[in-house]
Amino acid sequence: MRTNNPPADPERTAHEQPMRRPVQIAGVTIQPRDASEGAALPPMAATPAPVPVAGQRCGLVAIVGKPNVGKSTLLNALVGQKISITSRKAQTTRHRITGIRTQGVSQFVFVDTPGFQTIHGTALNKSLNKTVVGAVSDVDLVLFVVEAGSFTTADAKVLALLKPGIPVLLVANKLDNVHRRGDIAPWLQSMQERHAFTEFVPMSAKQPKDIERLLGICEKYLPEQAWWHAEDELTDRSEKFLASEMVREKLFRLTGDELPYTSTVVIDKFEEEAGRTSKRMLRIAATIVVEREGHKAMVIGDKGEKLKRIGTETRMELEKLLDAKVFIELWVKVRSGWADDEARVRSFGYE
Repeated sequence: MRTNNPPADPERTAHEQPMRRPVQIAGVTIQPRDASEGAALPPMAATPAPVPVAGQRCGLVAIVGKPNVGKSTLLNALVGQKISITSRKAQTTRHRITGIRTQGVSQFVFVDTPGFQTIHGTALNKSLNKTVVGAVSDVDLVLFVVEAGSFTTADAKVLALLKPGIPVLLVANKLDNVHRRGDIAPWLQSMQERHAFTEFVPMSAKQPKDIERLLGICEKYLPEQAWWHAEDELTDRSEKFLASEMVREKLFRLTGDELPYTSTVVIDKFEEEAGRTSKRMLRIAATIVVEREGHKAMVIGDKGEKLKRIGTETRMELEKLLDAKVFIELWVKVRSGWADDEARVRSFGYE
């Protein structure tokens, strides 16, 4: 039986508060990661601890799989709110993202992980793989996500990471892409021979009925214990982190496959002040880090149009997500070889 307290997260500090549902609590503020940033924001009242209720369930559910298999899309659907960025580019998710869904007497704490890397032994990829291994080591349930009807060498390497004793659901995602449903039955039989999966869940993360069914299945594996988070919390990540991720998502989506995955985003300024026409106003400055001058020109675009579009789309989504007026400035800098430099990788916020 797990204890009533969630495992410690070294990336979180006492100053950082989790994100809440903007629909239910309009204008809520999330403190940033450190005291220097906190000095720029108004003081906040501490979030009261959840009150234990008889019959409550709560547990950790890890979402694992190879790159670009739909883990982040699944997390967002399970939480009911976008908290993890998505794009067609592999390796979009680079951090352990926690999403919280409270439904009835049960609280699901989902952990989205980077896709396990089997090529490119850079310092960045080693960091991503370390995050994956850590996420599956102490959870109540694992969702092993694969594309329905497919199993590759990359899938096999992720499956080999799973430890005995922890129940594993085989989530056969993207079922809507399978044209002959009759092929799924023999494929599921072959998957059972690869691992003793607790249950099979053929589904599509884009179908609300499939998501509700998966939640019902996951609920059975949650230990009976008090919730770890308030009922309206969405994630343990800060607004500052979400801002950097949103810039990175737009960067990848608008540059396509031309821009290497090693590009990253660093938040230089994240300040809040009272808004004139809204309850909150956020001023954000961010730097997009690339490895070559040619990549920099690609991000900026003709007469700065690409960079402007990245900023505009980021601002619009953040205003909706954070319920605030947002002003954002973007810069582009070249840092050659940063993905192979362990110190630089850590300085950019990777474990």
